[in-house]
Amino acid sequence: MEERPTLRRATKLWREAYRCQIGGKVDRAIELYRHSIELCPTAEAHTFLGWAMSFQGRLAEATQECLRAIEIDAEFGNPYNDIGVYLMQQDRLDESISWLEKAKQAKRYEPRQFPFLNLGRIYMKQGRWWLALLEFEGAVRLAPRDVHAARMLHGLRARLN
Repeated sequence: MEERPTLRRATKLWREAYRCQIGGKVDRAIELYRHSIELCPTAEAHTFLGWAMSFQGRLAEATQECLRAIEIDAEFGNPYNDIGVYLMQQDRLDESISWLEKAKQAKRYEPRQFPFLNLGRIYMKQGRWWLALLEFEGAVRLAPRDVHAARMLHGLRARLN
C-alpha cells in the first residue's frame, strides 16, 4: 500500500520538474528529477533528467540516465530516441541509427513520430535521400497534424523533384 502513494508523489515531482525545464529553470528541474528518483525511480524521471542534463551539454551523463531508464522499463521509447539524438549531436550518426530504430519499435512512446524525423535528418545529412523520404513519410503517417513533420516531408519532396 505504501508504494502507490510514493509512486504518485514521485510522478508529481517529475511532472513539476518537466514544467520547470520547459520554463527554462533547468537547474531546478534537475533537482526535482533527482528527488523524484530518490522517492521511486521511474523510466520517465531518468529520461527527463538526462534531457535536462543535455541542455547543459552533459551528453555522457544524459546518456547514462537514459540507460538507467531502459533498465527500469525497456518498453519506454523516449530514452532510445534521446540517446540517438545525443549521438547525433556528437556527429556519431551511424551509431545513432540503431537507437532510433529501437525507439520506433518501443511499445510505449509518445510522440511516436520523433525517431522517424530524427532518422530522416540523419539520412539527409548522409545524402541518403530515399531513406530520408521514407522516414518523413512514416512520421507524417503517424502524426498527420504535425506541421513540422509535414514541412520536412514536403521540403524533401520538393528537393527531389
